[in-house]
Amino acid sequence: MSTTLEGRRVAILAADGVERVELEEPQRALRDAGATTDIISIKGGEIAARNQDLEDAGTFPVDRQVSETSVDDYDALLLPGGTVNPDKLRMESAAVAFVRDFVESGKPVASICHGPWSLVEADVARGRTLTSWPSIRTDLRNAGAEVVDEEVVTDGNITTSRSPDDLPPFCERIVQEFAGAPQPAGAGGRS
Repeated sequence: MSTTLEGRRVAILAADGVERVELEEPQRALRDAGATTDIISIKGGEIAARNQDLEDAGTFPVDRQVSETSVDDYDALLLPGGTVNPDKLRMESAAVAFVRDFVESGKPVASICHGPWSLVEADVARGRTLTSWPSIRTDLRNAGAEVVDEEVVTDGNITTSRSPDDLPPFCERIVQEFAGAPQPAGAGGRS
């Protein structure tokens, strides 16, 4: 196991309807690199996952509610997709503020597929080069982003990817980007 992300805490912001593979595979890559991950959501308990938006794919336990969470608690943010998940997040002011505050903090943020909808709602897409699932690219353009069709794109502290097909390069890139972030306070001593 690599310890590239040892001492780093990563928030994974997700709600019901999250695409299972888009949460699970990046989470595994981050943990394999030594990071601690927490699933943050708009409610406690569990969130329902989906496969290809339509099929039930079990649940994930929620570690913390976004309304009780601060950007200061984490070193990086992951926004998985699924069409329902970011639509639910964009309706919750605490989730939108969390995304906005994270991007504005300069800490790394990664998002895949429909996840960049949260960047649109948080009004942090303007002037950024981003990619996403094809159906939300018009939303990104309307929010002021330059949209490209590439498997993974990093612009400043934001990394985006198109779809589950791009998970291998996306996971590799987010580990690199999250490792390149400033060392957390008390690195190696976080609980």
